[in-house]
Amino acid sequence: MDIERIRRDFPILDSGIVYFDNAASSLTPEPVLEKMLEYYRQYRANIERGVHRLSQRASTEYEAAREKVGTLINTAHSDEVIITKNTSEGINMVASGLAWAPGDRVVVTLLEHHSNYIVWIRLREKYGVNIQYVRPDQDGLLNPEDFEKAIDDRTKIVALTQVSNVFGTIGPVKEVAALAHRHGAMILVDGAQSVPHMKVDVQDLACDFLAFSGHKMCGPTGVGALYMRKGLEGRVEPPAIGGGTIKDVGLEYYTLSKSPERFEAGTPPIAEAIGLGRAVDYLRHIGMDQIRDHEEHLVARMYEDLSAIPKVTVYGPEPEYRTGIVSFNIGDLNPHDVALALDVSANIMVRSGHHCAYPLMKEVIHAPSGSVRASLYLYNTEEEVDLFIKTVREIASSLA
Repeated sequence: MDIERIRRDFPILDSGIVYFDNAASSLTPEPVLEKMLEYYRQYRANIERGVHRLSQRASTEYEAAREKVGTLINTAHSDEVIITKNTSEGINMVASGLAWAPGDRVVVTLLEHHSNYIVWIRLREKYGVNIQYVRPDQDGLLNPEDFEKAIDDRTKIVALTQVSNVFGTIGPVKEVAALAHRHGAMILVDGAQSVPHMKVDVQDLACDFLAFSGHKMCGPTGVGALYMRKGLEGRVEPPAIGGGTIKDVGLEYYTLSKSPERFEAGTPPIAEAIGLGRAVDYLRHIGMDQIRDHEEHLVARMYEDLSAIPKVTVYGPEPEYRTGIVSFNIGDLNPHDVALALDVSANIMVRSGHHCAYPLMKEVIHAPSGSVRASLYLYNTEEEVDLFIKTVREIASSLA
């Protein structure tokens, strides 16, 4: 990877910032912005409804973006890709769209982001659904044997993250999918932290649903995707219907279109979807394996040096079990104070707090104020990691 060449695509880095908040949202390269502006400047029109050339061009570009997303995650059919607003919307679409009955069981883990946690609690409150929780160990690692105990013939769906947004640990999705299917259950995967950083193959994982966001993978905000395995679209009621979702309407009836159109009511985020398609091109040109290797190298350096600093507590396992995410605390300092000190003293941007994972913080890490989280991506460098370590060391040494 030519890191310097890549960094030239991100002019915001010219300001001297060190951007280590990629788990929250990545930066967006110029080619993606240019592609979105191309839409606005050359063929700004609505899609799928016009015969004029602008609408036809916009429709072609929009559907091409869908196909690119499908190729990235190795879908068997591009119509298995539903354009959404973000990961949260994709998960909610499944949770609210399935038919539920009292006694149905959902299996979730304590690693989950709130978006893949509270949606299932709401089902318990509305329909009497039972929730079974799988706990990770102290390092954020999940044991497939715990899922074997939790999943039974009453289980309707298993929901888990492929990569923890706090530990960076990689979950045993393929093994869990096999267990779920053995009991006739479906599996939903939160791919928000995996799809941007590694090769994700829905055929190999054998997952039924996979949700992820464009804004974490060099794309724009306001767009994401939900993979829904072909054959399941009839089991998920669309959360909204209207323009674009209809095959036929009579005086007192309507017939929905096939998937994915039935799930994309109204005018979609056209420019954003086209930008997401360009982001996929950008990442695939660099190579997902190359991106993964680069992050592995940087996170190993960060983890080793950070762990050696007195008064610093690093959460999670050794680097070989994680992606480019490192959460830590410095003594009894509030995580927000540490994040602010990193920004003010060295222009380093990190995330602080509970990272939308209160159950994990309360039940596993036992960090009531949360943690500081540094997260890496393809444009980060060894020099930035070294500056980060140096600054953390200075902050830690100021403690009595």
